[in-house]
Amino acid sequence: MPPANMKSLSKFKQQLRRSPAANNGDTIQEPEPDISSNLAEPNGDPEKPAKSYEVGGIAKLEAAQAVWGRTGKYFLYFGEVDNVSTSSYITYASSSFNQLSKVATVTTATGIILAIVKPPVAKISDVLGRAEAYIFTITCYVLGYILCASSTTFNTYAGGYIFYALGQGGTSLLDSVMVSDLSNMRWRGFSYNIIYLPFLITPWVGALMVDSVVDGIGWRWGIGMFAILMPFTASFIIISLLVFQRRARKAGFMLTQKLTLYEFCSQIDLGGIFLLGGGFAMLLIPITLAATTTSRWKTPWIDALMALGVVSLIALYPYERYIAKHPVVPVRYFTNLSIVVSVALGILDNMGFGITHTYLYAWSLVSHNYSARNAIYLAYTNGVMQCLTGMAIGLVMYKTRSFKWLGVVGAAIRLIGYGVMIRLRTNKSSMAELFIVQVLQGLGSGIIETIIIVGAQIVVPHAELAQVTSLISLSAFLGDGIGSAIAGGIYTDTLRERLRFRLNTTNQTEIDSMFDSITGTLPQWDTPARTAVNEAYSDVMGYMTIAALALSVPVLIISFVMPNNKLGDGLNLYEATQSQEHLEVTHRTETQTKESR
Repeated sequence: MPPANMKSLSKFKQQLRRSPAANNGDTIQEPEPDISSNLAEPNGDPEKPAKSYEVGGIAKLEAAQAVWGRTGKYFLYFGEVDNVSTSSYITYASSSFNQLSKVATVTTATGIILAIVKPPVAKISDVLGRAEAYIFTITCYVLGYILCASSTTFNTYAGGYIFYALGQGGTSLLDSVMVSDLSNMRWRGFSYNIIYLPFLITPWVGALMVDSVVDGIGWRWGIGMFAILMPFTASFIIISLLVFQRRARKAGFMLTQKLTLYEFCSQIDLGGIFLLGGGFAMLLIPITLAATTTSRWKTPWIDALMALGVVSLIALYPYERYIAKHPVVPVRYFTNLSIVVSVALGILDNMGFGITHTYLYAWSLVSHNYSARNAIYLAYTNGVMQCLTGMAIGLVMYKTRSFKWLGVVGAAIRLIGYGVMIRLRTNKSSMAELFIVQVLQGLGSGIIETIIIVGAQIVVPHAELAQVTSLISLSAFLGDGIGSAIAGGIYTDTLRERLRFRLNTTNQTEIDSMFDSITGTLPQWDTPARTAVNEAYSDVMGYMTIAALALSVPVLIISFVMPNNKLGDGLNLYEATQSQEHLEVTHRTETQTKESR
């Protein structure tokens, strides 16, 4: 890490130790410290901000240190290596089953799972504890690895990939919440991005690993080895968290209570989770299946599932407003402009990302004859740049105490980047041109992703930090899933036609083989037939880029609507407002008392 960043990280850690959360065992109290009354009253207003348990400051600091400290950092590094490699193997797995065209379907389903798993994991971590939530997500990881590595059909592989997404989505949320728990508003952008520091290294390591795996032991062993390694590295952080939670309970810093099954389901809002997750799944997955299959909309169950999805999402509002005692998505969030704008930006910006990246890896293998290593380098340059930019923007936010106009700049960069991409992402583009586009896109996304998470987190009480973080993460992954669905539709609708046109052939068997697999079916490099295939794939990638460019226009417009809230030294604006109101009431009372005398 550069010296400047090392100094910033040290300063950030010092800020944590000076924060109210770390003052010799003092407790953090929200403006409404007693949660028990709200839990006990069935007629309590679920739309009032949640009240929090008193949590030991030292215990919370140690818990956060477990995530990005000496032991937890190994888990973060390993998790990022897994993220790079496992997501790359899907191209080879789908090709081995002759199902490459279904990558978009699986990616969309994965995006939906990554989105909808955030709110329930946030609720579980608040109700049961961070360690217990980590145990759940790591179990999903391992089950996913086993199913994928041992799959004999693409459907089994896809099922395993869904469990993998459950583990990945839940774990990434917990990592984010653990660090955000302690940082104040000014440091929030930097602290949120610092957990992705391993990502500066892992894509390059993961690329070398994938390159050797696919040419050696095969993608099955590449996935299967993580079933052993992931639980081992995760044990460091889980054991640490269990010890810290036990220490906090013994000291009386954490309120414990026995819950019945009904009370547990009520506190995690099981009904709201089903309506939210089921609604999006039943709406978006059928759309993807219809777009990527030859039967299109002729299958009756597709219409039925979509109708049920719409009904579920419509029912979510009245359920959360009038029935849920502890709503997973409080509807008052959607009267808060900061949260609404953050959600909208998260969805639209990530839709563009999903459209342009779903088939980027396969396209670079085909149109540029990249090795697995170079294809991963290209695909993850965006993420590496996003990580660097996020940390830099976090420091700028600390200095300037604002973020709105940074978001506008980020949206403008994304718009320009997609415009440049139309010209530079072709089969004739040089390697330098392809990587320049990825760097430019990463610069814009690093700014946008940072300002939307900070913009939403600072307008809710600290007790709802995990909840609102899960909502923003949901919007981002939901947008990515929708983008993948659009990419899948474009791929299915256009690639066969472009192959037929570029190859000037009517051999449907030949076209279908290149449509569904890139391993062993492509013509030799530097032959006229291969050049035609490269051009066909690039034509399709061009259509995807145009769609992403169109989506970047509303992103720029919406960024101007983001409230220009100032970043103070407190945990959030809600508590700062409450404290100010308390001081004003106290001052008025003292003044009236003096006047009466």
